[in-house]
Amino acid sequence: MEASESALLEWRESLDNQSQASLSSWTSGVSPCRWKGIVCDESISVTAINVTNLGLQGTLHTLNFSSFPKLLTLDISHNSFSGTIPQQIANLSSVSQLIMSANNFSGPIPISMMKLASLSILNLEYNKLSGSIPEEIGEFQNLKSLILQWNQLSGTIPPTIGRLSNLVRVDLTENSISGTIPTSITNLTNLELLQFSNNRLSGSIPSSIGDLVNLTVFEIDDNRISGSIPSNIGNLTKLVSMVIAINMISGSIPTSIGNLVNLQFFVLYENNISGVIPSTFGNLTNLEVFSVFNNKLEGRLTPALNNITNLNIFRPAINSFTGPLPQQICLGGLLESFTAESNYFTGPVPKSLKNCSRLYRLKLNENQLTGNISDVFGVYPELDYVDLSSNNFYGHISPNWAKCPNLTSLKMSNNNLSGGIPPELGQAPNLRVLVLSSNHLTGKFPKELGNLTALLELSIGDNELSGNIPAEIAAWSGITRLELAANNLGGPVPKQVGELRKLLYLNLSKNEFTESIPSEFSQLQSLQDLDLSCNLLNGEIPAALASMQRLETLNLSHNNLSGAIPDFQNSLLNVDISNNQLEGSIPSIPAFLNASFDALKNNKGLCGKASSLVPCHTPPHDKMKRNVIMLALLLSFGALFLLLLVVGISLCIYYRRATKAKKEEDKEEKSQDHYSLWIYDGKIEYKDIIEATEGFDDKYLVGEGGTASVYKAKLPAGQIVAVKKLHAAPNEETPDSKAFSTEVKALAEIKHRNIVKSLGYCLHPRFSFLIYEFLEGGSLDKVLTDDTRATMFDWERRVKVVKGVASALYHMHHGCFPPIVHRDISSKNVLIDLDYEAHISDFGTAKILNPDSQNITAFAGTYGYSAPELAYTMEVNEKCDVFSFGVLCLEIIMGKHPGDLISSLFSSSASNLLLMDVLDQRLPHPVKPIVEQVILIAKLTFACLSENPRFRPSMEQVHNEFVMPKSSSLDPLPMITLGQLSK
Repeated sequence: MEASESALLEWRESLDNQSQASLSSWTSGVSPCRWKGIVCDESISVTAINVTNLGLQGTLHTLNFSSFPKLLTLDISHNSFSGTIPQQIANLSSVSQLIMSANNFSGPIPISMMKLASLSILNLEYNKLSGSIPEEIGEFQNLKSLILQWNQLSGTIPPTIGRLSNLVRVDLTENSISGTIPTSITNLTNLELLQFSNNRLSGSIPSSIGDLVNLTVFEIDDNRISGSIPSNIGNLTKLVSMVIAINMISGSIPTSIGNLVNLQFFVLYENNISGVIPSTFGNLTNLEVFSVFNNKLEGRLTPALNNITNLNIFRPAINSFTGPLPQQICLGGLLESFTAESNYFTGPVPKSLKNCSRLYRLKLNENQLTGNISDVFGVYPELDYVDLSSNNFYGHISPNWAKCPNLTSLKMSNNNLSGGIPPELGQAPNLRVLVLSSNHLTGKFPKELGNLTALLELSIGDNELSGNIPAEIAAWSGITRLELAANNLGGPVPKQVGELRKLLYLNLSKNEFTESIPSEFSQLQSLQDLDLSCNLLNGEIPAALASMQRLETLNLSHNNLSGAIPDFQNSLLNVDISNNQLEGSIPSIPAFLNASFDALKNNKGLCGKASSLVPCHTPPHDKMKRNVIMLALLLSFGALFLLLLVVGISLCIYYRRATKAKKEEDKEEKSQDHYSLWIYDGKIEYKDIIEATEGFDDKYLVGEGGTASVYKAKLPAGQIVAVKKLHAAPNEETPDSKAFSTEVKALAEIKHRNIVKSLGYCLHPRFSFLIYEFLEGGSLDKVLTDDTRATMFDWERRVKVVKGVASALYHMHHGCFPPIVHRDISSKNVLIDLDYEAHISDFGTAKILNPDSQNITAFAGTYGYSAPELAYTMEVNEKCDVFSFGVLCLEIIMGKHPGDLISSLFSSSASNLLLMDVLDQRLPHPVKPIVEQVILIAKLTFACLSENPRFRPSMEQVHNEFVMPKSSSLDPLPMITLGQLSK
């Protein structure tokens, strides 16, 4: 006992002050058996050390393990221990349970640990352990539980794992383990839990998987596993959870699946599985989750599915199923999520849905369903999302939808619905998205819709609505998308539209609006897309319209507008002003100068530098007038010039030496080659890029911004690259091209899996460009704005992208010296590969921090992502990126840019909002286990968006939260408010 006491006291002294305070009972005057966390046997020998969750910080290197010959349990989980696991831990010769989870341990798993012959539980989850799993792991003959999830382990799973004949649980989730699942693992006939999710495993499911007859949990999702599902999987009759989603598994679902009578979770989504659903599914009466979306399944759904009364989630979406939907799918009344979109289902809506009171999500869009839906749906207390779009439904819109108190999204576009929009919909208290476009709706625009104060989107275009837009729309203070095109609406455009200050998209085209464009439009400073085409508008284009700072697309064609065109902002990218009475010079910005003939034609007399227009000529009398003014100015300033001459001579003497030095620098610069091409692997030539893009022809254009355009180029060797051509010489922050080159080369040294790989750059008198790897997935903003792609961008993938960006920023801020700040983190600058791995791109605004001075620079970044302090200071540091990262996280989980929600996050008005109402409504609500990760992202988002940069976490802290998440005390998702997350 004396040796044990001495060893424990010495270890306590090595910990930080707060840790020592947590172990204040550890004093030499008291028996260790009475110390906190210490357990002794009858012989007063220490048999257990349990100091879990005490906030301890330090290492294990000062703990003398040899002093505990009878120790059975060492539990130091949920602390902040760091450093490597000492080799001397092998001296715990009697230890049975070694629990070191949720710490900061790094380095490899020590091989000496394999000498612990009595070990039955090894839990090292939620650390930073790296390297491979030792081959010697097979020496743990008594091991029952091997938990290594959430580390940074790589390499392969050693075949020696098959020697652990007593193993009951093995969890390797969330590492970077590659290779195949060793067939030897099927020797472990006592195995009950096998979890290999979120790794890089390939190969196929072992054909002898059916030998694991005691298996209850089999989860290998988010890997690269191919091949088919072995038919002997039907031998696993105790199986409760089968999750093999997000892989490359092909073939059909074996009929033997019907033997798994205890199965509750059947999750196969996002694979290449084909064929039909076996009729034996009717045997799975305990099934709660059926998720096979995004595969290649076909045929009719077996009527046997009507026998499953415990179904909670039913997701056959994005396949090629035909025939009717199971009419009794909600026979048990427990169904909560029913998503069958993007198939070829026909027939009516299942009858059992009418009384399915627990339903919270219904997606039947993009099928061939038919029937009158006026009265087939009931009232659902929990329902929050409905999408019936793109079917052949007819009938009226039921006013009962307004009686669903939690309904946030109602989508019924592209059907054959008739009648009017029910005024009762204005009583739906939480309705945020209402999409009824492309039907045959008639009648007036109900003014009662003005009561929908939470509305974010209203799309009712392509109908037969008439009358005016009611003034009550002014209450939609948060709306971001308003689409009323292709109706019979008329009268003047109400000035109340100008009060919708969060609008990003406004389309009033193809109606009968008259009079002039309201000057109140100048208040729409967030607007990006405006379409007023094909109306009866007259008068001039108001100068206020041209003041919109974020306007990118403008269509005013086919009206009766007259007069001159005001000077628009450079943010404008696309314009169409054809078929009006406009005259005079067009603005000298690229949107007009590069506009096509069709976008400018049929006006009264436009001129300018666009290729489709005649040049503007100055009349002779104007030239004479200007000459007279010029002469007067010359005479007026003559006397002033003589006075300044004396001062000028003095200044010339003063600056003589500085001028001489500058000339020497210019001479040195001009003596260099006429262009600079720097390619990192030496395999790309300037002419390759020019030829591959045909001189940067628009047909190769894949993206365009204010300072650069991005082209896709296929090089002679077959390599596809992205070429970012700068619109102007890159000298805004650096005094010359040499300094720019130095910065580009420095950025090229960043090597990280989540940072786009830079291949080189060229500075040339004609073209200056950067060359990067080409990522087929495109930019994150394109994924989020495309409903089809956004649906495939599920919660697992969104969490993966967030973690990838966090890892890259962590590397830039804490793994590079000096640190690098990106300064323009946004969804446009995050690229996605085919595996949904995130890659930060566009380092054109990046700043390499000087640790010895203030880092003052001009503003750079994207509106809506930049930190608020940049409005009053030009000092850049890592916390600017942290704020942008917070905006990006919110955009990813919301499915769109949060807009002004950012500024109201910490207000009392937002504190009562439910988190699940803010999440992207195109996806089902996240469920376990991914829901914990989504909640963690939301909580970190609030911290990152703190107005005071001092209160924002560092990216190291953010990264650590993902690697070692702490247990959460938050309520379940349906109960979590934004106010809880901000605490």
